[in-house]
Amino acid sequence: MRNRVMKKVAVMFSLLLPLLSYADQTNKITIAENSDLVSPLLNGQFVPQVKVTQVDGNQPDLRDLLANKKTILFFYRGGWCPFCNTQMGQLQQLEGQLKALGFQLIGISTDGVDDLQKSIAERKLDYLLLSDFNSEVSTAFGLSFFTSKMVTDRYLAKLNLANPLHENADGEKRLVLPVPAIYVFDEKGMVQFNYVNANFRVRLAPELLLQAAQLVK
Repeated sequence: MRNRVMKKVAVMFSLLLPLLSYADQTNKITIAENSDLVSPLLNGQFVPQVKVTQVDGNQPDLRDLLANKKTILFFYRGGWCPFCNTQMGQLQQLEGQLKALGFQLIGISTDGVDDLQKSIAERKLDYLLLSDFNSEVSTAFGLSFFTSKMVTDRYLAKLNLANPLHENADGEKRLVLPVPAIYVFDEKGMVQFNYVNANFRVRLAPELLLQAAQLVK
C-alpha cells in the first residue's frame, strides 16, 4: 500500500516538473521590447533584491534602504528629461507632507553619480537619488524597455548619454530606459500603491500621490 502511494507521488512530481520549469521561464524578468510591453511590480508584491548606487559610490541592497521604513520610490528617466525635472520639483514640494506621514522619498534613474549630484545641487533636493546606470534596478521592477533605433541614435547624439547599450531580441544594441513609475511601499517592503505609465509625458498628480500615502497605515 505504502509503495503504491509513493509511486503515485513520484508520478505526480514528474508531471509537475515541466510545469514548474515553464513557470520559472515565464516569470523570468527581462527587458521589454518596447514601453507598452513592460510587466511592472504590482500591488501586494515586495521590493526585489537588487543593488543600487548611491551618490557616494556605495552600493547597498535596495531592501536595506527600505527596511522598516515607509517609502515613496519613483523611477524617472534622467535629469536630461524635462518632464522628469518637473516631477522632481513637485515631489520636492510634497516631501514635507510625506515625511509627516512617516515616508522617505527616493528617486531612481539611469543617471550616473555625477549627474545625480548635479540634479541635487541644481534643484536643491533634500531627498535621496540613486543611480541605475546599467538598468538593473528598473529591470528587477519590470520597468525597463528597449528604445527604438531612432530614439537610441537621437538620445545618444543630442544628450551625450554614456549609458551602456543592451542587445534586444534581434541582436541590435539599444538604449534602455525605465517607464516612469511611482511606488508606495509600507514598512514591510510591500507595494501598497503603484502608478506606471508608458507615456513618459504623463505623471501622477501630486495630490493623488498624497492621498495614496495617507491610506498606508
